[in-house]
Amino acid sequence: MNAVGKGLVSATLGLAAFGLMLFLPAGTFHYWQGWVFLAVFALSTWIPSVYLMRTNPAALERRMRGPFAETRTLQRILITVAFICFPAMFVVSALDHRFGWSAVPTTVSLVGDALVAIGLGVDMLVVIQNGYAAVNVVVEQGQRLVSTGLYGLVRHPMYTGNVILMAGIPLALGSYWGLVFVIPGLTVLVLRIRDEEHLLAHELSGYREYTQQVRYRLAPGVW
Repeated sequence: MNAVGKGLVSATLGLAAFGLMLFLPAGTFHYWQGWVFLAVFALSTWIPSVYLMRTNPAALERRMRGPFAETRTLQRILITVAFICFPAMFVVSALDHRFGWSAVPTTVSLVGDALVAIGLGVDMLVVIQNGYAAVNVVVEQGQRLVSTGLYGLVRHPMYTGNVILMAGIPLALGSYWGLVFVIPGLTVLVLRIRDEEHLLAHELSGYREYTQQVRYRLAPGVW
């Protein structure tokens, strides 16, 4: 199956999984926050994916390898934790809607949708600017260091997008309780970044010098 076919299958299965994680625990299809979130997520991923299919299918192929292609033990553990927290965030947010644990104003939910779009947009822009950016941590033969664009602001802009996405999902789904999963999510990202930088410093030419030029890993002025 070519990249286009894989992309369509992956997108369809992903949205179906999200739908199950939202509407089953919500106990209803009358969950406008869930429908708006799915629409925002679909548009924010499909449009850049179509662009990559036309301009850099190899980058899209790397993006679709999936995080479970990790070969490093620590990274496998971190990914496992992340893949527990991510669905849990969906389910708890949907349960919040069902049982009314928190009252999130419509405006806040729409702000959450905007954060979801921004987070996903940052992630996809990273892939466009750096064709070697992938979900799994690996340095490929012939890979070159990218230090411009978003990489000129922070060393791991894809993870910055992930943080924005994590903060936006529960709000978009009308839940404050879902935000509790941001804490373990951030912990996973910090540990992942530290381990990834150890690998990059040893295997990617020029990375040590790059860390002296771009001081911040995840958020400018913070860390």
